[in-house]
Amino acid sequence: MSATAATATARSVTRFGRPPRISKSLRIDKRTRLPIPHLPVTVRDIAPSRLEDHYYTTLQDDVMYMTYKHEHLPRPPPREIRLTFDPNDPYTKNRHNPPVGGSQVGRKLPPPSSPENVIKLEKIQIHTMVKDASQSRSNLLPAMMALRALTGETQDGGGRHGPQGVQIVRGKKSVGGWIRPGIPIGVKVDLKGQSMYDFLGSLVEFVLPRLRDFNGVILPPASSSVNSPSAVSGVVSFGLPPEAMGFFPQIEVNVDAYPKSYGMHIHFITNATGLGAQNRARALVSGFQIPFIRK
Repeated sequence: MSATAATATARSVTRFGRPPRISKSLRIDKRTRLPIPHLPVTVRDIAPSRLEDHYYTTLQDDVMYMTYKHEHLPRPPPREIRLTFDPNDPYTKNRHNPPVGGSQVGRKLPPPSSPENVIKLEKIQIHTMVKDASQSRSNLLPAMMALRALTGETQDGGGRHGPQGVQIVRGKKSVGGWIRPGIPIGVKVDLKGQSMYDFLGSLVEFVLPRLRDFNGVILPPASSSVNSPSAVSGVVSFGLPPEAMGFFPQIEVNVDAYPKSYGMHIHFITNATGLGAQNRARALVSGFQIPFIRK
């Protein structure tokens, strides 16, 4: 340090005084055993998402044009059907009135087409099953570490309360004697926002083009029912083999740290509802360069 700089520093310390010392100790989170900062720290996106901009500049208008259905007359009101049990009768007040004609899940019409309800991608869910986890919970750790590296999601990561990180999937009912209620059988992670588009970009640019036997997501036959629960769910799902995990850049850069690869199921969850919801969801997903094929 030069004499001039040392003199300027001494003058500034004499004039303004020394910076105050932090005397307040940091609190420790009982759950994570990590110190809690005095101020809330939130990590935000530092760069625009290319695929998100592609959706709002190009894909949104194209999907609305492809899926638009013009209705020149207002829709008729629903039929007035007499209830089986009178809700005003104290003896049948809390009884459930079943819908007439069975379940209406596959019969509900989609909402009227408008710029406000254009189909969009809400979240992507990645799920992988670890069969050995029924014998020991420690077998879930490699799959959890792989999904955490692949997606970059951690619980409350970046100060955000929305991300739940990698979650453990537990059995709900007994299947085949080896799946029992409450035992861990796999892991899953939900992606939204920037991390969702980052994963989608890695999937279509690095993984799918390098899979040998992957020609596209297989479509159901043309004769399949359009009223089934899956056809009106607005969800596009397909699976990837275990070797696909090694093609993600986050795993490929240090593939020796993951001695075992796991297959995965990917679910694209959209806001589409009603008849033809899955077809509209496929139109949206195909706009992100995910191919479809019909055998």
